[in-house]
Amino acid sequence: MRQGTPHADVVAQDTGAELDTALRSGPFHVALRAAITARGLSLQRVQHHLSRYGVKVGVTSLSYWQQGARRPQRPESLRAVRALEEILELPDESLIRLLAQDDERSGAQRPGARSYRSLVEASGVLEQLLTELEAPPDGDLHTLGLHERIRIGTRRELLARESHHIVRAHRDGTDRFVAVHHGDPGCAPDRMSVHALENCRTGRVRRHHDTGVLVTELLFDTRLHTGDTFLFRYGVEDGTAGVSREYVRGFGVPGGQYALQVRFDDGSLPVRCHRFAQHSAAAPRNGRQDLPISARHRSVHLVEPRLRPGILGIGWDWE
Repeated sequence: MRQGTPHADVVAQDTGAELDTALRSGPFHVALRAAITARGLSLQRVQHHLSRYGVKVGVTSLSYWQQGARRPQRPESLRAVRALEEILELPDESLIRLLAQDDERSGAQRPGARSYRSLVEASGVLEQLLTELEAPPDGDLHTLGLHERIRIGTRRELLARESHHIVRAHRDGTDRFVAVHHGDPGCAPDRMSVHALENCRTGRVRRHHDTGVLVTELLFDTRLHTGDTFLFRYGVEDGTAGVSREYVRGFGVPGGQYALQVRFDDGSLPVRCHRFAQHSAAAPRNGRQDLPISARHRSVHLVEPRLRPGILGIGWDWE
């Protein structure tokens, strides 16, 4: 039986070490090149594997990606990156995360937008606070509809938001909802307040200053049975941060319709607005679409007929 040589073993170890280092620190193109090399695949074979996932990417594009000459940005390209993570046997989100981090390092991220690092830190804090409140990930409620109204104040700050929920219980005894508010960078959760506006009342409140996370129990006056529907409404008074440039909403499970309306103060209308989406906090933004601003009503909105897990938001430019 033919055995591998010590030299071949050393080369394999070096290749694996290079890949591990690249996946930890990036950049994206170095990690991609190291992964392809570690798996011993030609670009033609990588292209063939991608086609089996229903993704079409040219060999030239793959070459540019691993050289750093171009970056995958379009939705189809990001689908290819996710497929590459499976094809090259990499951890989920590993290449997508590096793309997002590269954007942060290069300054490609919009001013005022939350960084990948801040979103991850907030996610960890939120998990801890939800555990303290013994709240299941989806609250034992399925979202049939959600309408949010955001108010931007005279100082261009995120002044307040109001959320109107239509839900259906999928467990007997459900009697509460845990509301989460993640303020803009520099906000002060200890100065925020939550108001129960309809069919609910406030319970326990948890705040985390460093990440700007505010978590509040909203208690129902009834215990729902499986299949029961329920409507409730609450508001958050914020106004504690600086200039706001976007509103972001994350969804962990599929749901019904989502409508988001942002209303601006009389004296402060942005010059342009757009919607965007992210598959996760680690993913680059995609699906950008310009949104018309109603000068008469000083507002802009989006409507998503069917919610999918991920992030949706509206961004705006002041000048």
